[in-house]
Amino acid sequence: MPADRYVLLGLARPRAEWFRAVGQWSSTAAIPAEFAKCVSVAELQARLASGRRHSAVLLDGGLPAIDRDVLDAAREAGCAVVVVDDGLRASSWSALGVAAVLPPSFSREALLDALATHAVLVGGATTAVVDGLRQDGAPVPLGLVAAVCGPGGTGASTTAAALAQGLGAGGRHGDVLLADLARHGEQAMLHDVRDVVPGLQEVVDAHRSGWPADDELRTLLFHVVDRHYQLLLGLRRARYWSTLRPRAFDAAFESLRRLFGVTVCDITADFEGERDGGSVDVEERNHVARATVGLADVVFVVARPGVKGMHALVRVLGELAATGVPAGRVVPVVNLAPRHPKARAEIVATLAELAPPAMGGGSTTAPLFLPARKVDESWRDGAPLPGPLPSTLARAFDATVQRLGPLLAAPAEPELVVPGSLGSWSADE
Repeated sequence: MPADRYVLLGLARPRAEWFRAVGQWSSTAAIPAEFAKCVSVAELQARLASGRRHSAVLLDGGLPAIDRDVLDAAREAGCAVVVVDDGLRASSWSALGVAAVLPPSFSREALLDALATHAVLVGGATTAVVDGLRQDGAPVPLGLVAAVCGPGGTGASTTAAALAQGLGAGGRHGDVLLADLARHGEQAMLHDVRDVVPGLQEVVDAHRSGWPADDELRTLLFHVVDRHYQLLLGLRRARYWSTLRPRAFDAAFESLRRLFGVTVCDITADFEGERDGGSVDVEERNHVARATVGLADVVFVVARPGVKGMHALVRVLGELAATGVPAGRVVPVVNLAPRHPKARAEIVATLAELAPPAMGGGSTTAPLFLPARKVDESWRDGAPLPGPLPSTLARAFDATVQRLGPLLAAPAEPELVVPGSLGSWSADE
């Protein structure tokens, strides 16, 4: 069977002639399809929820169990729905969102035409992964994660790009990805990407019902050659956050970590969850930011100098601590920092005094000072961001990872248990 084929699910009444015919066409390679016959609605729904990608579902229109719930489950799994019926209810099926209606005596050509119009081919994945294991059973290594956020208007998006450029220079971290995960994505504007498709929505959608191949995933990214990283564009509208289903995003983020040595994430500094405000919708809106900082090896919080800047920086540090981010993995960044040593010393003293109470007693590392540079000119000209911004941020990232180690370190090798070392129950017990 070719690598690209249709993966079909079928549910029909016993001894349905078309059901048998599709099975024969599949087994004899008369159609480029893999056909799985289901004996009940429960089996069909279990296969749809298995995580494997399917092209279409062929349903017998005469079954009483075929209802809106079954059709919605198929569509949510990314499958086209084809109903086999006598044609008397064709308009009713169309009103329910069925992609195509075929007569019981449909031909092989009619089926292929319906699939070519409404379904998608499923390719052979080069890195098929289930529960963190490749097809050969070997564990899948995951790359490092850097999250960059700020209270707004502080230059966090530019800082994220500079960090990705610094980590990508020299190739010591392998391939580096800059992922625009902010609710108001601005990396497309900064990089002057005229066509804002594909982006985050397409990457997450590709993981709703399976694991895309590495080559397929790379086609959804942009290669920024001069800055040594690849770019994942963000949401086209802030309100589109509702299209990013939490589990699909988690799977997409895991796939990106397999492809890249470091994933630099530009996120929104909004981490409110259901426990904070009692709203599930708010937690789902903030799921991207919450999930990212929960997996980040280093979190950079960007702020401006001054009273307002320090107040906003301490607020974000407190929110990160409440989310569960370890204080040692948080690096405060003061953008457009003053040059005078006395002014910088005042910022360090202010942060040392205000941050521990806000973080529940924890304290961060010393702030990182980024001097003013002509970054607007670099964005305008499409040139690499000026030094020392990229190298300074990259060194801070490497130092934090070297000091604390990766957040998700490889599991230790199992050790033999010495007999008697675990103790024993007493006679009374």
